[in-house]
Amino acid sequence: MSPTHHIIEQTFHAASSRILATLISRFGDFDLAEDVLQEAFIIALETWSRDGIPPNPGGWMMVTAQRKAIDRLRRGKTLENKLVLLADDLSEDEEEVELNTIPDERLKLMFTCCHPALAKDAQIALTLRTLGGLTTDEIARAFLVPVATMAQRLVRVKRKIKEAGIPYRIPPADLIAERLDSVLSVIYLIFNEGYAATMGDSLIRHDLCAEAVHLARVLTELIVVDPQLNESAEALGLLALLLLHDSRRAARIDNEGNLVVLEDQDRTRWDQAMIAEGTALLEKAAALRQPGMYQLQAAISVVHAQSNSFEDTDWAEIAALYRELYKLNLSPIVNLNWAVAVAMSEGYTYGLELIEKITRYHDLSEYVPYHAARADLLRRIGQTEAARAAYQQALDLCQNEVEQRYYRRRLAELGD
Repeated sequence: MSPTHHIIEQTFHAASSRILATLISRFGDFDLAEDVLQEAFIIALETWSRDGIPPNPGGWMMVTAQRKAIDRLRRGKTLENKLVLLADDLSEDEEEVELNTIPDERLKLMFTCCHPALAKDAQIALTLRTLGGLTTDEIARAFLVPVATMAQRLVRVKRKIKEAGIPYRIPPADLIAERLDSVLSVIYLIFNEGYAATMGDSLIRHDLCAEAVHLARVLTELIVVDPQLNESAEALGLLALLLLHDSRRAARIDNEGNLVVLEDQDRTRWDQAMIAEGTALLEKAAALRQPGMYQLQAAISVVHAQSNSFEDTDWAEIAALYRELYKLNLSPIVNLNWAVAVAMSEGYTYGLELIEKITRYHDLSEYVPYHAARADLLRRIGQTEAARAAYQQALDLCQNEVEQRYYRRRLAELGD
């Protein structure tokens, strides 16, 4: 990849969600906004290679996309007078436009996507697509549905927003609460995809991690400054959780780009500033006495952050926190994590028994971490053949190249 192409891709990933939100806000059309943003990306590939990188790449792409949108509306004879004025505003040199001088519309878009008239899974899927920058394929994998099904779902939800005239705005204070759970879920899923990418040749998508942290900050700041809103413990808890997880990001990959599991991480590489901020936010959330699942997950992360080593970790405390989390979220994934924590505190064989009990009631056969957890515990108790089979199952299901290399290393260590 040429340096110019690399900068173009960086610009697209860094600025696309903000540009898309602005386009949707100004033109009121999801499909139009997505189409012209793609056009701007293609034009950048052609012109930047020839003319060089503009001083403000994000601003250049924003103005180009807006001009393309106006051209389309003119051809379709649907441009209103107010958009003609917008075209006049765009007559300035694109190179003089700073992206950060344009109002950030992403929070409006988030609450629009999370309107209660939309189904919960549709809310999350659309926000992941527009704000998180995830592809339809990535979202389909997150929801465990075929790509074609997810594509149809996205088309339907965008059509419903348009036909129902769902307003593009941050809702009044009395309506915030009913949409907050969906908004928090979206931010959480965006971060998860960034922190452990389901597909591709990178374990971590730094742009998505940064985007999720930023959106969580924006959300908590919005709640704080609005006198009509009460501070949300779960919003604070989510931001704490993201910061605590993100603090370990640098230690999760070695110099060769290989996955480093928690047990082997160099804890001196953990970001202590992020840990301190995350811990302080969790304490602030706990003082509100509104317990929730994001706060509990953040509390689990704090236990890890305060441990000097993997062996010194208070696994019994982590197991107890997972039991409390399960009361709020009856998920087999939470149960699996609890079983692993119990294995570390009470014995690997007992942990394996608990994992097997979970599979009597839930099908985890397509869930990579299930096979990885079994493989790790089987390896620890010396059941080499069974561990090898479990690692192979994880490898066969995994679509991330970095994780695949890790499972191959484990298989090589176990021998033929």
